[in-house]
Parts: sequence; C-alpha cells; structure tokens
Amino acid sequence: MTEPIRVLVCDDQVLVRTGLVTIIDAQPDLEVAGACENGRAAVDLAARLRPDVVVMDVRMPVLDGIEATRLLAGAGVPHPVKVLVVTTFNLDTYVYEALRAGASGFLLKDAPPAQLLHGIRTVAMGAALLDPEVTRRLVGTYAARIRPDEGTAEDIPLTPRELEVLRLIADGLSNSEIATALLISPETVKTFVSRILSKLGLRDRVQAVIYAYRRGLVT
Repeated sequence: MTEPIRVLVCDDQVLVRTGLVTIIDAQPDLEVAGACENGRAAVDLAARLRPDVVVMDVRMPVLDGIEATRLLAGAGVPHPVKVLVVTTFNLDTYVYEALRAGASGFLLKDAPPAQLLHGIRTVAMGAALLDPEVTRRLVGTYAARIRPDEGTAEDIPLTPRELEVLRLIADGLSNSEIATALLISPETVKTFVSRILSKLGLRDRVQAVIYAYRRGLVT
C-alpha cells in the first residue's frame, strides 16, 4: 500500500475547517496532518508536519492565504509545499494572486466534496488543478502585469518542438488537443511536457503558462 496523502487544512471558520477535516479524513488515501485558523499558523505547522498538500483559505486574520502561499510555495522557497486555495470569493484577482504566489490550484468552497477531493489528489500528484482554458483566461487577463522583461524566446533552453508544445499549453490546449494538433500521440505530449517543466525548473502547467506569457511566446 502507498502512503496516504497528508493534508494540512487552514481556514479561520471553525465550521468550514471542521467540515473539510471530516471530508478529507473519511478517504482511505488521504490523511489530515493538522488544521489551523490562519496563514501564520499554516506556515509554522507546514514546517513541522511536512504535509503533501495545504488546503488554504484566502481571507484570514494574522496572515492571509495569499501571503502564506507565497511563503510555502513561492519562488525561492527551499522546500515548497503544494497549495490548493479554497475560498468563497470567485474573483479573478484572487485566482491570479494565488497562482502568482505559487498555488497549484484554486477551488470555491461551494464546490462538491468530490471536486475538492479530486483537487487534493491532482495537486498532490504535481499537476495543476485549473482547466487549461480557465488558466489561459486568467493569465491572459493579467498578461501585462506578469510579463516584465525576462529575456526573449531565443534564450529559452528548449528545442523548436518543445517551444511549439509550450505555446500550445499557453494557448489553453490539453494534452490530447496538442497531440491532435501536432499529429503525435498523447504519450509523446506527456514526455514533451515533462521535459519542458524540467528544463525550465517549473512545477506544473500553470507555471508554464505564466512563463510563456512572461517571455512573450503568446499574446
């Protein structure tokens, strides 16, 4: 048997926090490593408990979820933790800020339990939770804000084919859609995606999309 996915739950509302803990702990492949009421406590507990995934609220006292996510999963963090942001606020700004802070996914609290559990498992496996088209819309909306001068396509350490795949990822295409567009197998696409993430030091497709916008590969 494989080890269960260890989850840290962070939400300032007791009822919500208790509900999340109950839902997660009822799954045989998931285990609640701890629970807390603010971002500062989440950062401290994550350092001690080393969870696989942190389920993080946004608006909380002491330290909000966005800043806590940045401290847990942001650029330069020595041992980043995967963060799934779960909030009542369906605002593009929150989604954008969460992704920029290093979150691997974003869900609303009114999502059904099955979607939450799927999100935790997806993020734990190292994949981004957001649908590619949603990611494209969000990043495209804020492209002007996230595309500072960080070099050009010429100095990106990818082969022409890998660059082509990266552009298609940033255009919101799934692996199967990329395979159809390039007349290759989905397995070959998965290999290309893995190589791209490895070469660029990126965690998931969300970061790949942001990277592509920053480098001006898509507009």
